[in-house]
Amino acid sequence: MEDTGRAQTWLPTFLRKSKSQKGLSDSTPPNENTHLLPKPADDDSDHTVNQEDGEVYDLEDGGKPTSKLVLREFVILFNGSIPVILAYALQMSLQTISVLIVGRRSPEDLATAAFSYMFAMSTGWLIALGGTTAIDTLGSSAFTGSKNPHDLGIILQRSFILLALFFFPVCLLWLFSESVFLALGQEPQISRDSARFLSCLIPGGIGYIYFEAMKKYLQAQELMRPGTYVLLVTSPINAGLNYLFVYTFNFGLLGAPLATSISYWLSFLLLVAYARFVKGSEAWGGWSRKCLNNAGTFSRLAVLGIIHVGTEWWAFEIVALAAGRLGTLPLAAQSVIMTSDQIMNTIPFGIGVATSARVGNLLGARNARGAARAANTAAWLSMLLGAVVLAILMGTKNDFAKIFNNDRAVVKLTAEVLPFVALFQIADGLVGSCGGSLRGMGRQHTGAVVNIVSYYCGALPLGIYLAFHGWGLKGLWVGQCIALYLVGFVEWAIVAFCDWEKQVRKAFERMEEGERVEGGVGAPGEEGEEGEDGRA
Repeated sequence: MEDTGRAQTWLPTFLRKSKSQKGLSDSTPPNENTHLLPKPADDDSDHTVNQEDGEVYDLEDGGKPTSKLVLREFVILFNGSIPVILAYALQMSLQTISVLIVGRRSPEDLATAAFSYMFAMSTGWLIALGGTTAIDTLGSSAFTGSKNPHDLGIILQRSFILLALFFFPVCLLWLFSESVFLALGQEPQISRDSARFLSCLIPGGIGYIYFEAMKKYLQAQELMRPGTYVLLVTSPINAGLNYLFVYTFNFGLLGAPLATSISYWLSFLLLVAYARFVKGSEAWGGWSRKCLNNAGTFSRLAVLGIIHVGTEWWAFEIVALAAGRLGTLPLAAQSVIMTSDQIMNTIPFGIGVATSARVGNLLGARNARGAARAANTAAWLSMLLGAVVLAILMGTKNDFAKIFNNDRAVVKLTAEVLPFVALFQIADGLVGSCGGSLRGMGRQHTGAVVNIVSYYCGALPLGIYLAFHGWGLKGLWVGQCIALYLVGFVEWAIVAFCDWEKQVRKAFERMEEGERVEGGVGAPGEEGEEGEDGRA
């Protein structure tokens, strides 16, 4: 073994004789081309060489002071988070632009479009953004720790099949949502128009889910920028399509979901083209019948991810429903706030995605100390960016709503509520980053439990009570603010006191379990039927 005199001091004792992984060069500062974590080496050396540029990537902390290691981690996470945040902001902007364009027709169309997209976010889009967290857990650790370089591609194929099945019940819900909205106390016109809006949005649902799965596939390979590149192309196209369908073709309100559906499919197809012709196809390996195996592990993590993300978003949807019962004006102001919050939420959510990939990669590389450092650094990064958003919102609160609508009453009410939205941006950052760490560990269930207790056993009932006892729309957002601070600090405590060596063991147990199931252990002859890699 090369350089045997260098002890792997950052590794727990039971792992010190395992194979080394590529680390970051001590001599080269991270930049926009730096991988979050290079691929593992096949030998037992304490360092390995990057085949592309010939640089040596040393795994050891090298006796560096903690402050320097934390600063390096901060830079790595910041550089990794920015393209992810931009991608999610652009992704959310597809529907935000749609709301802006159709909302100019009337306050009623503004409320209907915003309400419909919020409902889509908490149901169909949740399959994409919550269900694909299974790729965060399984894919990131498989990329650095698996013996089969095509395991990540098999996980992607599995996500295409299973998440499409998960979306089918959502299609039925959207088709018959009018009666659901009426039962929840929404106005008849908004209920009817929202149901028609969602029915037209169904074709775009699969495109949205597949686009998100492709992004996670590339992010697990430390390719954070492709989603941003694609959305920089499709975002202006989406704006043009929305205007064309709503006004030029005179489809009115229903032109918006049709145009947005086309944009989602275009985004997915362009991302596939990027992976095929630019970078990212190395982990594919072709379609394999192995994707039909081990569906239980993926489904369990996907469902838990949906619950983890969904318990927060469902709380916001309940707030929207409650705002609808306060009247048209509060609903219009709520629509402005929620549409904006979906964009602002891309910052903590993007940090969470980058963190989950980083933590998962480090766990797959058997670097428990590095994973702990990444998780805690991400928490501080998210709070810093949350403070910046807070300052911007407070400085623009009096004119903020004019971006969406010039109605004076809507602008005034939005300005009164916006300080509460600004206040929870720091907590929202903690929720996003620490939630990403939990997903990287495969602990979606922990985040789900924290969300359920914080939102539904206290803060949400309090907000609804305040709303209908003199506080109005402000009361609803006071409750949300309390909930986010509870969730943020509880999840941060869980991450801070986590046993990271145990998480390394669990990551490899998941990979070994998957290899046993996919390899057909106990089923002689199966491998001979499909070939060595499971391909027909």
